[in-house]
Amino acid sequence: MGGGTGKDVAKELGINNSIHLDLNNGWDALVDEIPSGSDFIFSHPPYWDIIKYEHQRNNYSANDLSNTMSYEEFIKKLNLVNEKIYYSLINGGRHAILVGDVRKKGKYYSIIKDMQWFGELESHIIKVQHNCVSDNKIYANQKFIPIRHEHILVFKRDKVWIYNMKTTETTKNNIINAENITWRDLIQATLEFLQNKATIDEIYNILIKSKKAQRNNHIREKIRQTLNSSSNFTKQNDRWSLCIENI
Repeated sequence: MGGGTGKDVAKELGINNSIHLDLNNGWDALVDEIPSGSDFIFSHPPYWDIIKYEHQRNNYSANDLSNTMSYEEFIKKLNLVNEKIYYSLINGGRHAILVGDVRKKGKYYSIIKDMQWFGELESHIIKVQHNCVSDNKIYANQKFIPIRHEHILVFKRDKVWIYNMKTTETTKNNIINAENITWRDLIQATLEFLQNKATIDEIYNILIKSKKAQRNNHIREKIRQTLNSSSNFTKQNDRWSLCIENI
């Protein structure tokens, strides 16, 4: 329902059977049934807890997605809402969701990347974001690109029973175990780990444990060759360091 824009647009388009719902008019997306099967649903969830909608309603709701909660909990609840919306569509129907990105405490959160996708993605529209709360805030650290956009993803239900669901999975890996990595990049990481000053022996003692070393019988020689042939490294006495300037 929001501020009523959707209702105004439907009226302008001559659509007389549209339904407009949110917590403001007593409908809870997490627990209440969507009143009717639809050929098109437009949803605009909170962008995590950036705006507290309980202040606009003047009342608290436990299922308000803008409540203070972890990002993981927010995404889990958003997934439940999006899943419910998909199931309520008739075959051939669309779900358009408008959502933005969030930056909090220096970390960037992409909601569209982290939420589950139900159905076939038909369109991805980038929309300029107006009247942001952050527009009036002065930041001490200006070394970032401000968020000035929102996303509209349009998903289509094109089968009755079977549907695709896409989930983003984040895993932690160690480049010491990477196979598709160059010796230069391994040595660069090793020097950074060793505070940018190390002997060949110190580099060797770390890289002997690498996945790449398992396929090389001349590791020390390979390290020495890479150090001497790459402009990334410089030597002073018996110690090597990086000579890459930070921009």
